[in-house]
Amino acid sequence: MCKLFYKLFFFGALLGTGASTVPLMAQQVSDKQPWSVRMVESEMIRNPESWQLDFQSRLKWDYCHGLELQAMLDVYDTYGGEHIFDYALAYADTMVQADGSILTYKLEEYNIDRLNPGKYLFRIYDQTKNVKYKKAIDLLRSQLDTHPRNDDGGFWHKKIYPNQMWLDGVYMGSPFYAEYAYRNSRPQDYADVVKQFLLAAKHTYDPKTKLYRHATDIARKERWGDPVTGQSAHSWGRAMGWYAMAFVDALDFIPKHEAGRDSMLVILNNIVEQVKRIQDEKTGLWYQVLDRSGDKGNYLEATCSTMFIYTIFKAVRMEYIDKSYLEVAMKGYNGILNTLMKVDQNGVISISNCCAVAGLGGANYRSGTYEYYLSEPVRDNDPKAVGPFIMASLEWERLQRFGCKRAK
Repeated sequence: MCKLFYKLFFFGALLGTGASTVPLMAQQVSDKQPWSVRMVESEMIRNPESWQLDFQSRLKWDYCHGLELQAMLDVYDTYGGEHIFDYALAYADTMVQADGSILTYKLEEYNIDRLNPGKYLFRIYDQTKNVKYKKAIDLLRSQLDTHPRNDDGGFWHKKIYPNQMWLDGVYMGSPFYAEYAYRNSRPQDYADVVKQFLLAAKHTYDPKTKLYRHATDIARKERWGDPVTGQSAHSWGRAMGWYAMAFVDALDFIPKHEAGRDSMLVILNNIVEQVKRIQDEKTGLWYQVLDRSGDKGNYLEATCSTMFIYTIFKAVRMEYIDKSYLEVAMKGYNGILNTLMKVDQNGVISISNCCAVAGLGGANYRSGTYEYYLSEPVRDNDPKAVGPFIMASLEWERLQRFGCKRAK
């Protein structure tokens, strides 16, 4: 499966002994380290305080921090480096108060995005055993007890977006929900976790393209929704990326005998089949608007590309999909390194072509048209690319350690 022609610029010498680390305030990144470590240390240079991630100028309890700091903890678990753990811990210690309350988090807003950092808190609690983190985790989990739902049981994306299911929201809530159930011996919750995945597929699947659209409005009231199906107009790359990652992360905790798990695997296999079909032949990357791949104005986008690469690498490793898909992930990973990665004079690496944000509806109304998705700002080093790139790199580096030795 590992082809000589895949020119992945990977330095494997450190993999057997663990990567060397540099002090937190160092301003140079060694190119002798694995790409995962290089990206972590580059981010720590760009953002000296972990609360500054995602271009923040003030404290915010945010899904992007959870995504990226979770990835950093994965690097710490793999290679060590106390400065990495301390960096991740600092955000939790700043945001979580002694009573378990979380700065800027308001349960009554019922924003499912706010649950994603809970996964990272599991790891912080495991390491520190500080009870305030367990209280915070329980607080986040309590949101799901009263979180608004559609009549069929699907969680609303936010209270301010009634009757709407977004693919993004499956990632934000369901892996956390599944891990909490696993850690707290709540097998009764697994059926509800599975339900969220199956409902999202039911409501967003486009039979013409076999892709999944960004969101659906069950009430058929939003201007961005089709009056018959309620679906948004397009398959946005990152939305499908979130959805894909949600499968491989939640399945870690859902028992193999759980009803509906097989249906989840069917959906995941369709996702990777379609991702393979629409992969850009030249670069190995994916477009901002998937159902208009290659059309005028569309562009190869980093966040969805890194998300798909991570998903496929992990799904192959876990044997959820056929091992032949490894070549799709390798081609994509090579494309990131060759097309979107930049290295400055100090070895600090950056990933370009990241869509900063996209959504539907809201006060400054987002229409969900093709033109809308192309109009949102593009920037370097968005955490929604950085985090999945780190995770994808760790998956590739694992392959290097355990048998996939031919790539350069």
